[in-house]
Amino acid sequence: MRYLHTMVRVSNLEDSLDFYCNKMGMTETRRYESEQGRFTLVFLASSDDVESAKENARPVLELTYNWDPEEYTGGRNFGHLAYEVDNIYEFCEALQSKGVTINRPPRDGRMAFVRSPDNISFELLQKGQALEIREPWASMGNTGEW
Repeated sequence: MRYLHTMVRVSNLEDSLDFYCNKMGMTETRRYESEQGRFTLVFLASSDDVESAKENARPVLELTYNWDPEEYTGGRNFGHLAYEVDNIYEFCEALQSKGVTINRPPRDGRMAFVRSPDNISFELLQKGQALEIREPWASMGNTGEW
């Protein structure tokens, strides 16, 4: 058995691609549109997985955009998607500078949470050992749900 992808439904493809690609730093590796099915699938890879995703079609995040409007409601039963980052503080600073709310700041130098435009929860984890605890992160409280 091997992991292929996780699929999330998105309500606005442009907003979602802005978040996933421009803010989170993912890369679109392929796209499929079905006029008959009235949907678009966009496959994204994290920076360390781009080559594997292009060669093997995995591991990827699949965004499913249904052309006919639907309202998506999420529950905590889904949980979250998790990604490892080289420097949790720098990554969170970059997200903040692009207008992303850090719902759970990396107070411990190890873990943070953010949400996509469709309210999908993302856990961001520091690669390797936790970084030394520092401000302003150590004093920040949570914002919303994560």
